[in-house]
Amino acid sequence: MKTEGWLAAAAGAFLSYLRVERGLSENSILAYSFDIKDFQEFAGPGPLDGAQSAVVSGYMDHMARHGLSSRTIARRLSALRTFFRFLLNEGRLEADPAALVHAPQHWQVLPKYLTLQEIVCLLEQPDIHSPLGLRDKAMLELLYSSGLRVSELCALKMQDFNAELGFVRIFGKGGKHRMVPVGKTAMDAIEDWRDGGRSLVLKSRSSAYLFVTGRGTAMTRKTFWKNLTQYAKTAGLHGRLTPHVVRHSFATHLLEGGADLRSLQSMLGHADIATTQIYTHVVRTRLRETVDLHHPRSSPRR
Repeated sequence: MKTEGWLAAAAGAFLSYLRVERGLSENSILAYSFDIKDFQEFAGPGPLDGAQSAVVSGYMDHMARHGLSSRTIARRLSALRTFFRFLLNEGRLEADPAALVHAPQHWQVLPKYLTLQEIVCLLEQPDIHSPLGLRDKAMLELLYSSGLRVSELCALKMQDFNAELGFVRIFGKGGKHRMVPVGKTAMDAIEDWRDGGRSLVLKSRSSAYLFVTGRGTAMTRKTFWKNLTQYAKTAGLHGRLTPHVVRHSFATHLLEGGADLRSLQSMLGHADIATTQIYTHVVRTRLRETVDLHHPRSSPRR
C-alpha cells in the first residue's frame, strides 16, 4: 500500500464486501469503518506491508496511552485483522502486518442484569389504558421474554409474529434469521397492542412494522431507549438501564431456571458458543453468593 488514497479505496472495497458478501448490519459496517479510519489517521500516507508490524504495534501503544480499555484495543485489532485478511485475499497485500501483534489481555466483564423483582417492577410501569402504553408494555414483555436485541425488536414486522405457534421470526446479525419462542404473558401483551392499540396509534395510516410511533413510523432504538430509561426511573431502579441489560436479564434468569447453553445460544442469536458462555460466570457467582448467604455451615469469603 503506497498512498493514503489507495488505502482509503481499499477500505471502501472492504466495506462493500462486508455489506454485500458478509451481509453485516449497517451498525457493524459503521464500526469497522470507524476503526479502519482511525488506524489510517495514525499510520499516515506512508507504505504499509507485512514487514511493518511495528506500525500496528505502535497503534496499539498509541491507543493505550490515550486511555482506551484493553477490550476496545482488542476489538480494534480484530477489525484490522479482518481488513488485512481481505486485502491478502484480494492480492493487495503480500503479508499480514498484524500477524505478529498480540491483543492485550483483559478481564472479562460480567454483564449487568436485573433481579426478577426488578424486572417485574419494570414491566408494571407502562399504562395499559393508553395505546402507547400498550405498545411499550408489549415491547418490554417481548424483550424480556425472548432476549432480543433492541434493533431486532424495533425491526419486527407484523408478518414476523405468529400468535398460533407462539414464535417471532428474527432477522439478526449477518442476515441470519431465527425463530424465537415467546412466553404467554408477552404473547398476550402483543395481542393486546396489535388488536387494541396499534390501529389507534396509526389512525388511518398503514405500516408493515409491528411496533409503531405516534407519527406512524417504526419505533426507533433511540425512542425505545428513552422510554425504557423513563420507566426505570419511575420503577425506582438505580443505575443506567439499557435494552441490553434486559437482554442479559433474560439470559441469566433462563440459565438459573435450568436452560442449557446451546438453547440459549440459539435464542440469543450468538454465532459462537463462546459468546454465550459468559453467562455461566454470572450463574456461578450467584450460586456462590447463595451458599455463602444461606448455608448454615458457610460464612462469607474474605
